[in-house]
Amino acid sequence: MSSAVESKSAPIQASKPFAIFLIIAGLTGWVASFLLTLERFHVAADPSAKLSCDVASFISCKSVMLSHQAKLFGFPNPLIGIGAFVAPIVVGFAILAGAHFKKWLWQGFFFGHVLAFAFVLWLSYEAIFEINALCPYCMVAWAAVIPLFWQLFFHGGREGYLPVPIRTVGFFVSAYDYAWVFALVTALIIVLEIAIHFWSLWMRFFGLV
Repeated sequence: MSSAVESKSAPIQASKPFAIFLIIAGLTGWVASFLLTLERFHVAADPSAKLSCDVASFISCKSVMLSHQAKLFGFPNPLIGIGAFVAPIVVGFAILAGAHFKKWLWQGFFFGHVLAFAFVLWLSYEAIFEINALCPYCMVAWAAVIPLFWQLFFHGGREGYLPVPIRTVGFFVSAYDYAWVFALVTALIIVLEIAIHFWSLWMRFFGLV
């Protein structure tokens, strides 16, 4: 009985490459959120200002950040990113320093990324089909969240902190090294939606019509 309890509460190890990935993805998302926050302050100070990320009528941070979707909880969404993207950075550096985390922490860490992934899917849909504008810095943040989710999903199934059926553990072990494929497919679906929805605008943007 005691050995079973110990195995359930034993710290879960993570590799250094995994830690480096967490740090790079976290920093990418944090920088994008920080730059977007600066641009939001710029607009607050001067509503008529043209932002560095306002490239075209449909590629505009300003168009997105002035929508109601950009402040879902009553304050600018980038502030969520500034706080949330600190987590993978801290966890990554802690792993490099030799830290081993308990199962409950990994579960909480993954649950946070489930929420982030769902938030990104919702934001991408709203930006493309409702706001009809693309925010470059937002998309950089999406590009950080998507691979983080898939890497943690397969890591959790492989290491046992996610309650997956025993018969599927082998799949998670094999798929862990190919998490980037799932991330790429997810990103390509969003890119395809962008390409199709804004097709005529892309043609005009590149001077093809």
